[in-house]
Amino acid sequence: MDSAATGLETRRSTAADSRSPWRDAAAQLRRNRGAMAGSVTLGVLAVLAVAVPMLSPYAIDEIFWDAIGTGPSLAGGHLFGTDANGRDLFLRTLYAGRISLAVGLAASVVSVLVGVAWGTVSGYFGGFTDSAMMRFVDVLYALPFMFFVILLMVYFGRHVVLIFVAIGMVEWLDMARIVRGQTLSIKRREFVEAARAMGAPSMWIVLRHVIPNVLGPVVVFATLTVPRAILFESFLSFLGLGIQEPMTSWGVLISEGATQMETQPWALVFPATFLAATLFSLNFLGDGLRDALDPRQR
Repeated sequence: MDSAATGLETRRSTAADSRSPWRDAAAQLRRNRGAMAGSVTLGVLAVLAVAVPMLSPYAIDEIFWDAIGTGPSLAGGHLFGTDANGRDLFLRTLYAGRISLAVGLAASVVSVLVGVAWGTVSGYFGGFTDSAMMRFVDVLYALPFMFFVILLMVYFGRHVVLIFVAIGMVEWLDMARIVRGQTLSIKRREFVEAARAMGAPSMWIVLRHVIPNVLGPVVVFATLTVPRAILFESFLSFLGLGIQEPMTSWGVLISEGATQMETQPWALVFPATFLAATLFSLNFLGDGLRDALDPRQR
């Protein structure tokens, strides 16, 4: 009886030891109600943005001359009402979500790809390589973001791709610094020293040992990059430097709604609510990922 109990405990211990840290993090994330609520909200918003053509029979630039500036109404066929130009606000709000979410996702992808590559190479090789690469980052930090955007607009004209490029070129700088700091710590660890002593190539060590061990902070920071990028785009659109007609974003709709806030408050309330819900959800998800990936929280 004792031997059977001992064997059961041994198997449980072995199973517990064999559990992946990522699986433990996923289990803890699922227990975080705020993070789960944020994930569900983001999923719903993404589905609405993608499925918007099936949810409304109207075109994004269709003008309803007999319903200009009307309020929300189910009977009138305009759930969120219409804007000052007579266009359906429900349709434009969901289409705006496509642009805003795409900007955030693109900036996050650029931040991860460029920032992780730059930071790991700089931190691992050190010396002159580290000094030169980080001085380049400092130079880019010194350039005002608005000056960089205006320069792009002057030379290449206004285009949605330029918004992605401008925001992505700024967001990877913080990621590079974070990854470099993590790499400087990891490259002194025993398993890295052992791999180097066995003659493993430097790039193999970076890909096999360094990058997997910095993914925790990278995932968290990438999640927090998305709301920052959405706010950047909204700020640019509010200033008239962002998305241009007939395309729209939440920043554009908020800018337009702010001018009619007294007479048509729904034109501001609905896009602002969608933007706020997205930002809150991303921050809740980022906080949940930070707690789940922190070993001290387990």
